[in-house]
Amino acid sequence: MSNIPEPDSLDSPWKEALERYFEPFLAFFFPTAHAGIDWSRAYEFLDKELQQVVRDAEAGLRLADKLAKVWRHGGGEAWVLIHVEVQGQVDADLPERMYVYNYRLFDRYRRPVVSMAVLGDGRPGWRPDMFGYDLWGCEVRLRFPVVKLLDYRTADDALEQDPNPFSVLVLAHLKTQATRRDPNSRLDWKLRLVRSLYERGYSREDILELFRLIDWMMILPEELDRGFETALRQYEESGQMPYITSIERRAAERGRAEGLEQGQLGALREAVIEALEIRLSPLTDSLRADIIALEDVGLLKALRKQALTAESLGAFLAFWRAAEPQA
Repeated sequence: MSNIPEPDSLDSPWKEALERYFEPFLAFFFPTAHAGIDWSRAYEFLDKELQQVVRDAEAGLRLADKLAKVWRHGGGEAWVLIHVEVQGQVDADLPERMYVYNYRLFDRYRRPVVSMAVLGDGRPGWRPDMFGYDLWGCEVRLRFPVVKLLDYRTADDALEQDPNPFSVLVLAHLKTQATRRDPNSRLDWKLRLVRSLYERGYSREDILELFRLIDWMMILPEELDRGFETALRQYEESGQMPYITSIERRAAERGRAEGLEQGQLGALREAVIEALEIRLSPLTDSLRADIIALEDVGLLKALRKQALTAESLGAFLAFWRAAEPQA
């Protein structure tokens, strides 16, 4: 059987998981940071602020980059910005990007900035955790905590016993990577992970949300996907899987497909906007809204290339007018 068709990346499910389960994320991967935060106070994601810093830094924003404002223990108005980057592929520029984000965020907010990375790639020896240089007695260093998902490869039993939602997502991520050429094993693992949602004591809402993320990550060939749906139906009829009905399964499939499409569209729109603002000029609100409203993947890909090569904003707009289908 041929390799399994994959989404463009695993970034989109990770981004949604980070937004929904931010506290469990830090508890699972970075317990020291988790222990230092006053979780009785609301935290806030600062996506627009991160995008501005990225534009200023002329660096590429990844879909799963997150910036959150949290409150530390001890009272007062002390607060800390935590930058989280989930890196899915080996990237030699990661340490420098972590440093640039860190100092630009500090420069803007004058608050402590904690940068951290989760490495989801498949190369065991790649573990960047520092950027720095020294010259003539001047030394600059940023060391940041790193988690390598591959380190969990031999921890299946522990992950299956851990109630933290990210234990499920780490397993789904690793088994997605490990079964790219073994769709039958992926089917087995996908069923095993979905069944385990009921054994961990999750709420109905969390079961459905985690099922959707697993379904999004662990794509199956069409014939095995039908087998997966049959197995779900059998569990449903036996009463062992009361929440994931066939209707909810189809809704999850639609959500996954829409999520993949919207994730691709969103990334393309963002790439066009960033390239224009970095290379040419800040966009008006009207032009930005027009780009965000685009739904044609082919056109967006063409505009992304043009945004990276056009000599002026006028040349870009002329290309866009010529490329759009005539009514």
